Amino acid sequence: MTKYVALLRGVNVGGRAKIAMKDLRELFGEMGFDEAQTYLQSGNVVFADPAGAAPGELRERIEKRLSDGLGVPAGVLLRTGESLARTVAANPYLDREDDPTKLHVTFLAERAAALQTPAADTAEFTLVGDEIHLHVPGGYGRTKLNNKFIERRLTRNWKSVNAPHELAS
Repeated sequence: MTKYVALLRGVNVGGRAKIAMKDLRELFGEMGFDEAQTYLQSGNVVFADPAGAAPGELRERIEKRLSDGLGVPAGVLLRTGESLARTVAANPYLDREDDPTKLHVTFLAERAAALQTPAADTAEFTLVGDEIHLHVPGGYGRTKLNNKFIERRLTRNWKSVNAPHELAS
């Protein structure tokens, strides 16, 4: 049975689209998913799909249920536990940065076109498949290479990537 991590876009960010993690776990259970677990108030849900549905179908079902059941229209990106393990292993900045608050990853719905770091910005990024790994030595709040800059993104700090990875392992 495949374990997935659902990354909910725009949930519990800046006081909008608030969802209690208990409600989110219950919603996933009601949808027939097994082992639903959440991490803090991150909007990340680790779950198993005993029916073995296709990822695109799962994503659509989850988005519809979030909107219809909880009144929260939220985009959902899915990663398997296996693909999240590759994400963790592929971070090119792990050997240069011990502080996980300085490392981020942006999950894309599909592989991105070429990006360039904004002029005079100290941030660095590496595109690995359909993910962007960020190193922001000046802090994420100060970089121009942020969510507003990157279209179709879902950025998670490194702690919020590692915790679901460990839950899915």
